[in-house]
Amino acid sequence: MNTPAKPPRRSHAQAREEAIEQIIDIATAEFVEKGLAGARIDEIAGKATKRKIYYYFGGKDELYRAVLERAYLRMRASENTVDLSEGTASEALRRLIEHDVRYHSQHPELVRLVMNENIHRGEHLRQIETIREKNQPVIDVLRKVIDRGGAEGEFRAGIDPVELHMNISALAFYNVSNQYTFAHNFGIDMTSPEAVSRRASQVADIILAWVARPVSEN
Repeated sequence: MNTPAKPPRRSHAQAREEAIEQIIDIATAEFVEKGLAGARIDEIAGKATKRKIYYYFGGKDELYRAVLERAYLRMRASENTVDLSEGTASEALRRLIEHDVRYHSQHPELVRLVMNENIHRGEHLRQIETIREKNQPVIDVLRKVIDRGGAEGEFRAGIDPVELHMNISALAFYNVSNQYTFAHNFGIDMTSPEAVSRRASQVADIILAWVARPVSEN
């Protein structure tokens, strides 16, 4: 009878990364639910260990910044999975917009964290040294799509990629940030797959109308 092979032992680096990810997972839920001010290390440590938290992060503020940074980086990484090479610039931009609307709806923790950080006037985001650099790729991608759309004669001149990103983010963000108040006031479910899909298409239509070259210029 053959003895089952033992699973390979994790390296120290792998164990460390797994521990860090586990703590950030737990902390994300706590910060999303209670905000930075209301979250307590003891509550997080009840599901992890306080010793590991202080060893890896130093304290609550440092852990919060790690949570915030990971939320942003996961968003940027998800955008990298969108194929922008196929079709026209308008088609590529539509795919990215619809992806962003769906991503926000599937990851409401990002919206909650960003809302909380704005309450703190971006104080903690400013302390993440590389966050601007790591968010820059989405602007570079949009700039390329804009240039392509201009060359194809589809997009008007003078589109700023940062403003384009801001408009996409604002419309994608709203579907999550205001879902409870809007649903109560107007009786609309903004969370169903059908509602999210419809909203993603609408946001794309709005943005594409904004970037489109006027008919008078054709």
